[in-house]
Amino acid sequence: MYPSQTIIFYDGLCGLCDKSVQFILEKDKHEQFLFCALQSNYAREVLGDKLTFDSFILFDNGKIYTKSSGALLTLKKLGGLWQLLYIFIIVPAFLRNEVYSYIAKNRYQWFGKFDNCKIPSEQQKKKFIE
Repeated sequence: MYPSQTIIFYDGLCGLCDKSVQFILEKDKHEQFLFCALQSNYAREVLGDKLTFDSFILFDNGKIYTKSSGALLTLKKLGGLWQLLYIFIIVPAFLRNEVYSYIAKNRYQWFGKFDNCKIPSEQQKKKFIE
């Protein structure tokens, strides 16, 4: 188990999610994030009844952050100019999540869908669970 780690759970079949993971891998200068596909056994074990395939899920210090809150907290943790986007946390969650849900609902159509979870490169493998 990785209880003290910051883990990003993502839809391993989603093109947008893949692009997001690649972006975070590139920007994560402090190597603070691990990644795990929502389709994995580990995701089922850790998330239990919180497991959903329509949300980006950030597991940080034993807490689960979903949808826009998870995405914004991730940007904050990336630091640099990206953390400035955390200001959108002041927008009520129901409004932020409405926009998030609209994008999530259309993500396969707009960004594509893989038949299988992508396999990380050799140098990236240490950042992925399962």
